[in-house]
Amino acid sequence: MFYPDDVIEEVRNRNDIVDIVSQYVNLKKKGANYFGLCPFHNEKSPSFSVSPGKQMYYCFGCGAGGNVISFVMDYENYSFVEAVKMLADRAGITLPEVEYSKEAREQASLKNMLLEINKLAANYFYYQLKQPSGKTGYDYFRNRGLSDETIRHFGLGFANKTPDDLYRFMRSKGYSDAILKETGLFFIEERGARDKFWNRVMFPIMDVNNRVIGFGGRVMGSGEPKYLNSPETKLFDKSRNLYGLNFARTSRAGYMLICEGYMDVIAMQQAGFTNAVASLGTAFTSQHALLLKRYTDQAILTYDSDGAGVKAALRAIPILKEVGMSVRVLNMKPYKDPDEFIKNLGKEEFQKRIDGAVNSFMFEISVIRSGYSMQDPEQKTAFYNDIAKKLLEFPEKLERDNYTEAVAREYMIPPDDLKRLVASLGGRIGGTGSGVRTSATYEERAKQKKEKEDGILKSQRLLLTWLIERPELFDKIDGLIGPEDFDEGLYREVAGLVFEEHKKGAINPAHILNHFAEGEEQYREAAALFHASISESLDNGEQRRAFSETVKKIKKHSLGIQSSKAKDIGELQKIIRQQSELAGIQITLD
Repeated sequence: MFYPDDVIEEVRNRNDIVDIVSQYVNLKKKGANYFGLCPFHNEKSPSFSVSPGKQMYYCFGCGAGGNVISFVMDYENYSFVEAVKMLADRAGITLPEVEYSKEAREQASLKNMLLEINKLAANYFYYQLKQPSGKTGYDYFRNRGLSDETIRHFGLGFANKTPDDLYRFMRSKGYSDAILKETGLFFIEERGARDKFWNRVMFPIMDVNNRVIGFGGRVMGSGEPKYLNSPETKLFDKSRNLYGLNFARTSRAGYMLICEGYMDVIAMQQAGFTNAVASLGTAFTSQHALLLKRYTDQAILTYDSDGAGVKAALRAIPILKEVGMSVRVLNMKPYKDPDEFIKNLGKEEFQKRIDGAVNSFMFEISVIRSGYSMQDPEQKTAFYNDIAKKLLEFPEKLERDNYTEAVAREYMIPPDDLKRLVASLGGRIGGTGSGVRTSATYEERAKQKKEKEDGILKSQRLLLTWLIERPELFDKIDGLIGPEDFDEGLYREVAGLVFEEHKKGAINPAHILNHFAEGEEQYREAAALFHASISESLDNGEQRRAFSETVKKIKKHSLGIQSSKAKDIGELQKIIRQQSELAGIQITLD
């Protein structure tokens, strides 16, 4: 950590978790806690809980959990230090200045170093665009209709024709080959080093917090590939980032425009459609959809009007629907893409197309229709059957009936005939519900994972949860169980902190969690311990039996490990005595 523990605690204490989370999630009070829909995964029923008493949050669906600092880290994609700075500013706390020597910089996290290099590279590319050697790139952008303000706004640049231009610049700044190799900007081999991007116009790729995490480059001339993106790095995961989202997320339009390329996003945003985003040289993914879901429930697909664009739209529709988003599709014809459309017909006409974007289901039906000749009775029948199969994807009868009527109107099919066909087909394929099997929910996957947990780890977790929930139980295990009886690394560390805080008079879960801020998986597991509650699911008799059995199981396991490590016969005999005595020990909750 870059700040003392007492400073971090002050920042955490001065930022109430309910106040912070309420800025992102609609919370409703239920008992002592607050509940809402989890911002980290798609769900229809609230399983995201915020405890004002513990100053913790936890999602029983996906397992996300932590304190106010980790919430800001997860939601805003901040590092620990960045989250602390943001919350300190909010609370009016002045953080101590941190001076970075050359040695300290070298010891800083790889992620921060990569961000530093990417920012420097983006500035370098932008500078080169304005030099005589960058005229080719500058002319390209201007010929595509981009203003100087737009070029500046997106930080567009140019990679010179010299194959090692950026590499030599970075070495002059003191960066080693080892760290430069991690950026994805260079090929570094025994025979030498060269830039990955050269003779290309450059598009810096930023995360939602305006930090440069990668680059895209379009070649000038006839070279291949035409477009080249940064490879996956510690910063850049193209399946989890969207180009233009750093600007689009602040739009007040109420929906997102999803397109295919950099220039489409830039052209739309320059025309005033600041809610445009694009995937980064990859197919649209569920991670993209969940990312968008944080900011809106509505998406309009503005993919190219060619065959590839139609296929891309058909792939994206179910992914967006799966996370609970409403989807429409914009008709781009007679032009291929948004950039071309806006240049020819203007932003007013583009807005009309947005307003008239077709419902995604009706778009899918129109694509199916394009594959059949309605003049051929056999093909016409096949088309009707395909429509019926598609309608069966709606599990709710009311929604299915509404779409059946809409399709019947659109394609001049007698509504009753189509309903009978749907009902008949539904009976043949196995019922009145959907013919589509959805993937396991987050809740189901979490349950499956929990069921596979090792028995002793489950017992250790259960006891820690119980001690955190009911500190008075420490008296029941005094002299019998201690932190050393928890053999798993994380649980032993948590147990040590819990026992230590109990001795001081009070257990503060949110404070303890600060110790795990640098390890994401440990953070999640520790948060689950601090937020779990078992008392609600057990009656008094069950609680007494479960508590006694859990304590004995942990101690028996601990003694078994000790016996395998005994150094002499005397130590082994002592352990055997303890094992015998354990069976007769009575542990009660009364």
